[in-house]
Amino acid sequence: MVLSNPYLRLMRLHQRAGIWLLYWPCAWALVLAGAGLDIEKLLLFFIGAVLMRGAGCAINDIVDRDIDKYVARTKTRPLASGELNVKQAMALVFTLIMASLLIAMKLGVIVVLWGALALIPVVCYPFMKRISWWPQLFLGLVFNWGALMGWACVRGQVELPAILLYIGGICWTLGYDTIYALQDKQDDIKIGVRSTALRLGEKTRVFVALMYLSAIICFSVASGTVLGVIALIPAALHCFWQVKNLDINSPESGKRLFFSNVWLGFLVFLGLFISRL
Repeated sequence: MVLSNPYLRLMRLHQRAGIWLLYWPCAWALVLAGAGLDIEKLLLFFIGAVLMRGAGCAINDIVDRDIDKYVARTKTRPLASGELNVKQAMALVFTLIMASLLIAMKLGVIVVLWGALALIPVVCYPFMKRISWWPQLFLGLVFNWGALMGWACVRGQVELPAILLYIGGICWTLGYDTIYALQDKQDDIKIGVRSTALRLGEKTRVFVALMYLSAIICFSVASGTVLGVIALIPAALHCFWQVKNLDINSPESGKRLFFSNVWLGFLVFLGLFISRL
């Protein structure tokens, strides 16, 4: 069903890892801010993550439609292959953003305002690989915005723990998206786009290790308790496992370890939840 429908493929609904990676920072903030297992809030943020990730993918593909056709991993995307045109993609983006707005309104005015601010980095991100070696940093700004929104949803404002979750999430994204970029190194060189994987070269493993370490430190400090630090040890061990098994010259290694970050996000969620018991 998903693979045969170009609109659903444009939203990447057949590639669900991105949804979870966008969702986990929202869930971290909700539990750490005191909402606990508030099923309604957790579910609404998850639906919002599905919608906004779909909108972000569509915007990205609109911008990248002329280069995606030259990359093995992306040449069959609906816009690159000609299955959909720009007008159809823009209509989908509008629909998804309006649906996201309805979800945000159920969560409160403060969430609507923070959600509106998120559109700025969402629109800017696709251009970053053309002008910077650090598009992964800009993806981190986008994908972890939910930490600020989730905290504001519960507390009515953004406080220091939320900022620490956001910074930690950015470091996490710098790590996992650098790993992901290993898949496209050769194609990126040919078409002239940039990434941290290309910029760092043989230093990639050290960089990923430092980013993961920084993320775990931020999450631990945000938890504010010794129990939280202890509860995050499984997440830290998962980070160590990723770095230990990373082969920077193997696209398959990058792909496999990237997808494992869905479970890393869950381990962080579990650790932060335990810290509030």
